[in-house]
Amino acid sequence: MSFHEAFSSALQLLITLDPRVLAAAAVSLRVSLTAAVLATLCGVPIGFAVAARDFRGRRAIDLGLKTLTALPTVLVGLLVYTVLSRRGPLGTLGLLYTQWAMIIGETVLVTPLMAALTIAVVGGADPRIEDTALTLGASRFGAALTVLAETQRGIVAAVVTGFGRLISELGVALMIGGNIQGSTRTMTTAIALETSKGEFAFGFALGLILLAVALAVNVGVAALEPAR
Repeated sequence: MSFHEAFSSALQLLITLDPRVLAAAAVSLRVSLTAAVLATLCGVPIGFAVAARDFRGRRAIDLGLKTLTALPTVLVGLLVYTVLSRRGPLGTLGLLYTQWAMIIGETVLVTPLMAALTIAVVGGADPRIEDTALTLGASRFGAALTVLAETQRGIVAAVVTGFGRLISELGVALMIGGNIQGSTRTMTTAIALETSKGEFAFGFALGLILLAVALAVNVGVAALEPAR
């Protein structure tokens, strides 16, 4: 099949709302969005706590988080697999090869990234923001919220970056999701499977959806920025 034929067939799959394409896209969005929310709830407070105060071991924690951002996805998948497998400490929950297993794995994968990006954003904020808030009578917690509000654009960018990595993730989803059609098959795992079978049209269709999702996210972020 030529490139033109494969691309035309991919467009046809999208126009006709092929059930297999929609199912893989739905699983990807559900898992990635849930994991992004959980990683944000875990990573942003960690990053903010590290960046907001100077304490012994801060640089070591910062270095450790930056190192974990480069953790191979297959290694994260292996670690989560051993925890959720039948002989693992959480094996009795029966989560392996479910969407929740994928969510757990992807949350573990992206939380260090969210924390490291938050450290960079908050660490680069003007220190006078907190000082001014304290001078005006705000509590330490209130001053921290002021800093967080002033750096919200950077935090949003960090969240978008994390979601972008999750929606295109393959290793974790494949190892602990099992690529089960209609259940744990994501767009990336479906692309890997179908292209290995020569189904390039299906892979192109899902690839176009991935590009559309990335475009929609970036357009949304751009809409939040004030007009110049």
